[in-house]
Amino acid sequence: MGDPHPNESAAAGAEPEQTTGSRFRDGGNQAMVEASADGIVAVDEQGIIRLANPAAEALFARATGDLVGSAFGAPTVVHQTSEIDLIRPDGRARVVEMRVTATTLHGKRIYVAALRDVTLRKQAEQDLEVALERQTTVVAVAAHELRTPVAAIKLLVHLLRDRRSTLREEQTVEIIDQIVAHIDRLQALMHKLLTASRIDAKDIRATPEPVRVLEVLLEQLAGFGEKAQDVSVSCSPELVAFVDRYELSEMLTNYLENAFAYGCPPIEVRASEQAGWVEIRMCDRGPGVPDAFVPLLFERFSREPRAGQQTEGTGLGLWIVRSLTRANGGDAWYEPNGDEGACFCLRLQGTPNT
Repeated sequence: MGDPHPNESAAAGAEPEQTTGSRFRDGGNQAMVEASADGIVAVDEQGIIRLANPAAEALFARATGDLVGSAFGAPTVVHQTSEIDLIRPDGRARVVEMRVTATTLHGKRIYVAALRDVTLRKQAEQDLEVALERQTTVVAVAAHELRTPVAAIKLLVHLLRDRRSTLREEQTVEIIDQIVAHIDRLQALMHKLLTASRIDAKDIRATPEPVRVLEVLLEQLAGFGEKAQDVSVSCSPELVAFVDRYELSEMLTNYLENAFAYGCPPIEVRASEQAGWVEIRMCDRGPGVPDAFVPLLFERFSREPRAGQQTEGTGLGLWIVRSLTRANGGDAWYEPNGDEGACFCLRLQGTPNT
């Protein structure tokens, strides 16, 4: 077993006095090393590289002549597989799996390190862990958000069934309206979860086209019924954004839902052209957003703690807005609305000829 060298990263960056590696280069050994798919380096007992194959040259992003005679910089422990961070000259890191064996060459003890680049594999493993964690969170959020409306619908349906003969017509209508409202909430929740899944699966393929902003805005307001009377709109009928029409609808709907849930009227929507871009600002007169929470506003499943007991929501809406906006070449952000209230903003591409 070789003594571990002090540096845990195989940077091969230190340049001690050059020592020739020619005596380690007989034809048979050289041919075997060069034929390996892994990067192979032979390291002497002082931790100096004496031989490197072309795969090692590519892995280290350094010429073999530069590697030979330099310090290896990673522990060479025989019969042990370990992972090391290899730092290239350009500063980029690779994750390398290293297996070390020992042999004697020309009477000299030498350690042979087989190096395999596992960067992509490690990234895939990390992505899988994140995806699984996210999936668990999605399931937990869905279960939590589904429980209340499902329980309410069940209660109301039982009420209709058990007391249908004694309920007055207006009571029956009121119960049915409540059931419809809970079903609408369930549909909205499922829509958000499906949209989030599409974003995660990178299935958002924006197809930008010239879209009249006012038309889409009025279409979305129409879906909010009486709440729309608290909204004032300032937008030229001729204002056109270059955006996926369906995804613009999603952005505006989520912003409106956010304003109705957390803000207070009056709610103002102002859309205008700014230096070739289309800016849409949705401002309310609510309590605004605490400074400490602003950096988290557009994060997935992020909800301001004090709103938890007062409003319903998944913490997905603003994250969906920003994801869709960026997929369309724009951006989304928050600004305070003067001394009180909040402004949620969109910047979208103007039409190509603007």
